[in-house]
Amino acid sequence: MDRLPSSTMILHLSLLLLLLRSIMISVSVAAVGSPFNLSTIAFDDAYTPLFADFNIRRSPDGRSANLVLNRFAGSGFISSKYYDYGFFSAKIKLPADYTAGVVVAFYASNGDVFDKNHDELDIEFLGNIKGKPWRFQTNVYGNGSTSRGREERYKLWFDPSKDFHQYSILWTSKKIIFYVDGVPIREVVRNEAMGSDYPSKPMSIYATIWDASNWATDGGRYSVRYQYEPFVSEFTDFTLDGCAVNPLEQLPDSVGCLKKKADLEAADYAKITPDGRMAMKWFRERYMYYSYCYDTVRYPKPPPECVIVLTEQARFQESGRLRFEAIPRRQHRRRRGRARQSTAKAVYGRRQADSDM
Repeated sequence: MDRLPSSTMILHLSLLLLLLRSIMISVSVAAVGSPFNLSTIAFDDAYTPLFADFNIRRSPDGRSANLVLNRFAGSGFISSKYYDYGFFSAKIKLPADYTAGVVVAFYASNGDVFDKNHDELDIEFLGNIKGKPWRFQTNVYGNGSTSRGREERYKLWFDPSKDFHQYSILWTSKKIIFYVDGVPIREVVRNEAMGSDYPSKPMSIYATIWDASNWATDGGRYSVRYQYEPFVSEFTDFTLDGCAVNPLEQLPDSVGCLKKKADLEAADYAKITPDGRMAMKWFRERYMYYSYCYDTVRYPKPPPECVIVLTEQARFQESGRLRFEAIPRRQHRRRRGRARQSTAKAVYGRRQADSDM
């Protein structure tokens, strides 16, 4: 009679299978984790100062720019054009050491043109006390739907202050994908039930650094400490690939824009490969620590674009926060002020959202 395998053997086999699975996932992440082969443009060919020009430092070759936050002001820049869908990317290196209260943002918005019904796609980096990692969040707003925030929050698998990393936003009429170093971390697929909540009006691209001491780190418990100034966020390798338009023109698509949109939807970054799906699963199951889709307290019925993934859902409480972790204090963020205003005060007044320590 054959002997049954021992419990030790079963344990070893289980560990071996887990190891092999981890290796396969790591290979998949490496395969998709190389930044896309993109054409880049000079800073002055793409962007113009938004506020506090004196805190924007351009490189001698004009290919890069640093944004500075000090006790006098934050700083920001905005694309020279509006885009009717596109792929927007930059390599960013964040400030190091004590960064509590500091927010660095790379985002698309049209709030300066459509004040009451603006669209927005956010990547926001939230600083932390020394020894604690940067965190970041993504958000999607359409047609002024700020009361229906669609935020997700994450940690990173690297230290974003030690080197440059590529952060990208794909926005087409069909889907939105957020990327980090070529790894897709979030996908929002448009469906009919979303209606006007899907961003669909031309947007500018922004980058800012600012003092968000009142909410960014542990609900305002930790503020910016200006003895560590200046806080410098470095930007390079800019990509703005989309159809430049006048946001107020209500005209049918030109032939040029139709071709540009078709090229955009056919590009490699507009499709998530099987390896990309595996890498996204790896990221979301390890580094995502809040998702509105699993926040049944806030949304008893998930918003229509949510795709419930059981392996993700099992990690979260009803509040959308991770299980088995201390529940941090709830933090409220002020709505962002009008984007083109040139004072630091306008940038400090941001819309409501939550973030965790």
